[in-house]
Amino acid sequence: MRPYAIPLLILPLLWLPASAPAQAIDSKMEYRTCLNLARAKPEEGWEEALAWASLGGGEPARHCAAVALIGLGKYEEAAKRLEALASSSRREEIMRAEMLAQAGQAWLLAGKPQQALAAQDTALKLVPGHPELMLDKAVTLASANHYAEVVDVLTSLLKAQPNRIEAMVLRAVAYRYLDRLELAKDDLARALVLDPAFPDALLERGIIRRLEDNQAGAREDWMKAIAAAPESSAADTARRNLEMMDVKVK
Repeated sequence: MRPYAIPLLILPLLWLPASAPAQAIDSKMEYRTCLNLARAKPEEGWEEALAWASLGGGEPARHCAAVALIGLGKYEEAAKRLEALASSSRREEIMRAEMLAQAGQAWLLAGKPQQALAAQDTALKLVPGHPELMLDKAVTLASANHYAEVVDVLTSLLKAQPNRIEAMVLRAVAYRYLDRLELAKDDLARALVLDPAFPDALLERGIIRRLEDNQAGAREDWMKAIAAAPESSAADTARRNLEMMDVKVK
């Protein structure tokens, strides 16, 4: 039972130097605008990308179109386009890694974690140790039930970013599946000190409490998760868990 949905990683676009010509600045602004539209309104983003490509938008327009395809649910097509772009691009490593990260997430959404891992590993070769890429890889590993590897990746990430709550919570999930509940509880305790209302941490602590036959504690945590973020996937899972627990009680 996954405690949270996969976020779509969009790494920051590179800054232009202050002396960049107006045309380059306009192109960069168009790039940002198109990507934002592709994420928020993929149908409009797709049309914008096609129009921009017809006017010579080149690689940025193709990148925008691929991102729009993710929002349109065309995951495999998006992943293939993003990988091809990353392979042919002559842009900086961070931009190519961004494309590969997005390809990895598209593969994962398509239900193909091995392809996702391949894209993420290639991205990490371009920018070793990048925390967002490491977190993405850990999510993919968890989806494939490779929990020992999840722990390894997130332990490295938490050495660099010791207060990264998402990493603590996902490592706690991995520890639970590995039957190392004390370590899982340690991670969750740290996470909830940093943010007492973090819904995914509350959800996971409730799951562990339920496993330990602490029904009252589980119910309390799941109710808190729902109250903290009613529209979140954590809240949805908490509601289902409460329903299942109540059915068993009856």
